[in-house]
Amino acid sequence: MIKKIFFCTTVLLLSVKSFSQIRVGLESNSQWYIDDKKVKIDEVDAEERFRSNTYLKFDYSYKNWELGAQLEAYAPKPILNYSPDFKKFDVGTVFARYNNTESGVDVTLGHFYEQFGSGLVLRSWEDRQIGINNAIFGARAKLRMAPGADITFLGGKQRIGMGFDLSDSYLYGANVEVDLAEVTGNEESGFKVGASYVGRYQDQKELYPLLSKTLDLFSGRVDYTGDAFYFGAEYVYKAKDALVENYKVFENIEKDGNALLVNTGFSAEGLGLNVTLRRMENMTFYSERNFAGNIYNKGVGNYVPALTKQYDYSLQNIYVYQAQPGFSYYQNPKLGEIGGQFDFYYNFKKGSTIGGEYGTSVIVNGSYWAGLKLKDADVSKDELLEADYFAMGDKYYSDLGLEIRKKWSSNWSSIFMYLNQYYNKEKVEDTYGLVKTNMVSAETTYQFAGTKSIRLEMQHLWADSDKKNWAGATLEFAANANWGFFVTDIYNYGNDEVDEQIHYYNGGVSYTKGVTRIAASYGRQRGGLLCVGGVCRMVSEAAGLTVGISTSF
Repeated sequence: MIKKIFFCTTVLLLSVKSFSQIRVGLESNSQWYIDDKKVKIDEVDAEERFRSNTYLKFDYSYKNWELGAQLEAYAPKPILNYSPDFKKFDVGTVFARYNNTESGVDVTLGHFYEQFGSGLVLRSWEDRQIGINNAIFGARAKLRMAPGADITFLGGKQRIGMGFDLSDSYLYGANVEVDLAEVTGNEESGFKVGASYVGRYQDQKELYPLLSKTLDLFSGRVDYTGDAFYFGAEYVYKAKDALVENYKVFENIEKDGNALLVNTGFSAEGLGLNVTLRRMENMTFYSERNFAGNIYNKGVGNYVPALTKQYDYSLQNIYVYQAQPGFSYYQNPKLGEIGGQFDFYYNFKKGSTIGGEYGTSVIVNGSYWAGLKLKDADVSKDELLEADYFAMGDKYYSDLGLEIRKKWSSNWSSIFMYLNQYYNKEKVEDTYGLVKTNMVSAETTYQFAGTKSIRLEMQHLWADSDKKNWAGATLEFAANANWGFFVTDIYNYGNDEVDEQIHYYNGGVSYTKGVTRIAASYGRQRGGLLCVGGVCRMVSEAAGLTVGISTSF
């Protein structure tokens, strides 16, 4: 019934286009998988070699009103490693919104996305590249109580598949934000405070009579911004919930959780430093407890990205860290993580010895992450795990990188990088092994007259175990503002298994005209973690043709 109403509404909106504004966006990504002597694709049958994900988004606005919908097609099947809950063609999201900026009233019915604070207690968002769309279907009201003071109320069910495939549970919550600088009229610095509450109602009394129907999360935060210095902190408390391990619920083991996040730094002319620290204990949160640990990020209710530098080069992302907020008990006991990262940059002035005629930038970044140090407990007797608050346990991951950006002339620039990594596969991936790496890269770009340019990138990674050494290179050529071409290859030449010494090559072309982009590439995809914004999913090795189209009007 809802779908019929949506289609009738769409026709009506199109008929009154002259009195309003309609925006349409299209994105389609398709892959044709092939047989490859080196890359095996066990998941694809002969009749399933073509797969496609397509999104058609409509937004209609008239005065203070906005209506929108997103149609989605995963046909004949979704691209590899996307959730099997994405099927065929359906309405993905649909909403109606009233937003009056003068009165401070903003109300949405239908699907909506929201984030409280840093997202540790709640974040619903869409990221098509990693297959996340956890919109909430229900109602949300944002109200401006006074200048600088806003409050949000929301409630509904989370999307867990196509459009109206919703969780069996309910999510609800409230958020308060107060900008004290705006309230007091102090424009020299900024000071904000906020508080959030999020609840989950899930009735599983027939299956788990000992468990509560509700789960509560609370957070408080402060943020200060001055001329050169800033500081922010957030603390989260999560009430007790049952352990879920290997998709099994242990109602006899319940534990609460908490998180502490601190951001601080300063900046001056040509100089900057940022430090982020975080401790998380049992901070996974799903719209249904049974979803815990699934490989598709299905039902994820909060945002716990890996706080490390988001690297650009392919070899830097072979051993990429995933945040470890979860609680495991019987296999590889863990309670969470503790650690931090820093970024330091310095710009050598133009005309100085190191800066030269066009200046030189140096960036140093690093991170260190460990498990929480567990107190003695007898797991065989189901004794509850406890951890010292600030003590570090087993080392999970560390990196230290140096980046130098140098401009040689008005049309020629280079980037040089070094990266050292420590990667504990046993703790991060729940597999086995420990890997230490060193990686170097060099990139140079030459800009010809107009919009023509060429970019060359070279990489090498040394690893002491796992798949050992890699080499890689990329060549890109922009013929003009419309046409671009690239070829790339990463080669696992150091693998101890000769049959697995594979070239992951790719070549492609793209055409861009205004907001329209069409791209096609052919080659191999390396299996492993694919991460966007610190959130990851596993992808399979694959080979074949990829075509992408995006446009809006």
